[in-house]
Amino acid sequence: MSKTAGSIIEAALKRDPHEAEFIQSVQEAVHALERVIAKNSHYVNIMERLLEPERIIVFRVPWVDDRGETHVNRGFRVHFNQALGPCRGGIRFHPKMNLSIAKFLGFEQTLKNALSPYKLGGAAGGSDFDSKGKSDNEIMRFCQSFMNEIYRYFGPDKDLPSEEMGVGIREMGYLFGQYRRLAGNFQGSFTGTRVFWSGSSLRTEATAYGLVFFTQLILAELNKDIKGLRCVVSGCGKIALHVLEKLVAVGAIPITVSDSKGYLVDEDGFDFMKISFLRDLKAQQRSLRDYSKTYARAKYYDEAKPWNERCDVAIPCGSQNEIDHADAINLVNSGCHILVEGSNMPCTPEAVDALKKANVLIVPAIAAGAGGVVAGEIELNHECNVLHWSADDFESKLQEAMKQTLHRAYKAANDFGYQKESPEALLHGAVISAFLAIAQAMTDQGCV
Repeated sequence: MSKTAGSIIEAALKRDPHEAEFIQSVQEAVHALERVIAKNSHYVNIMERLLEPERIIVFRVPWVDDRGETHVNRGFRVHFNQALGPCRGGIRFHPKMNLSIAKFLGFEQTLKNALSPYKLGGAAGGSDFDSKGKSDNEIMRFCQSFMNEIYRYFGPDKDLPSEEMGVGIREMGYLFGQYRRLAGNFQGSFTGTRVFWSGSSLRTEATAYGLVFFTQLILAELNKDIKGLRCVVSGCGKIALHVLEKLVAVGAIPITVSDSKGYLVDEDGFDFMKISFLRDLKAQQRSLRDYSKTYARAKYYDEAKPWNERCDVAIPCGSQNEIDHADAINLVNSGCHILVEGSNMPCTPEAVDALKKANVLIVPAIAAGAGGVVAGEIELNHECNVLHWSADDFESKLQEAMKQTLHRAYKAANDFGYQKESPEALLHGAVISAFLAIAQAMTDQGCV
């Protein structure tokens, strides 16, 4: 690594030594930008400014449970960078949520938004609140308390939040309701499953469908077809299940899902009926293990990950760093040729090195996951103009946006000497393209 690139990481480590997730995301981005930084030392200063968020809000969230007992959680919102436009980014409720994760997610969202066809800044946030085992009323009271503090920072020209881990239709409804009450108007709709609560949307599906569309585009570049390919998917949330759904629709064979306790494999592959059954299990808060009681050929493995199952494509949709070095070796040995990041930073640095060494193509989340960004912007324009899009229109827009994203990533890679065939081309090209867009805006706007 060049001295200038190394100095950026050293400065980040010195400033935030205990923020492991954020430092890891910085190291990955700086590594991808080495040739850019070496070509123009001006970018060192830009990167140093970019890595310090524009605004960090940390606040307490007091709430009362159904027994009348008081609890206090910690809330976060990081406005990472708004050089390209108003912030967009998710809200995550998870007991392990902390400032490091909020900053890492905000940084990744900033790059993702910059790579998308839209002029948007990046943000992220959430709380260490655990919704498991909580009643609807408890979750409502928590969401209202969370919004009491953060609402003043939201708005269509400031920051609009979206769903993330632990935040779905119910939570977004409670959050928006309190925001509307406090703001005193109906503007600044959140990008979620029911924008303006009038009709349905495809935002959640769009993130997942975009992952599959992007996989198809990559395979087409390799003169391959997705039909008949075995796909290993992790997670069992909204995105993972919609990934299964679209994989089945395009003729692929998804064979796994997972949760925090293990993974489920169905060698026959999931179909629409089986996916519906998985959704029922989730809705009833039953274990994935119960799936094998209905489908006898399926098997659930406790305390295990799905990465040793024979596959052509892997799509991790769980959480950060879910694939370590040993998992990466298992994927290589299982025949995996392409890993599509369905979650942000799913691989440890050691796993990335092992996959690249084995020429496994890694499709970065900032490119493959752009579907949610596209859907959110289409929804806002759609609802504000009282237009009605069909699902076909929506998918057509989504596919075109994913093509543009892929083209920008490959062009940036080529401009800095990465051949399309290189396993680093897409990984580095996506970061380069996003960074150059942000850097130009930051340069034009001066030192602010």
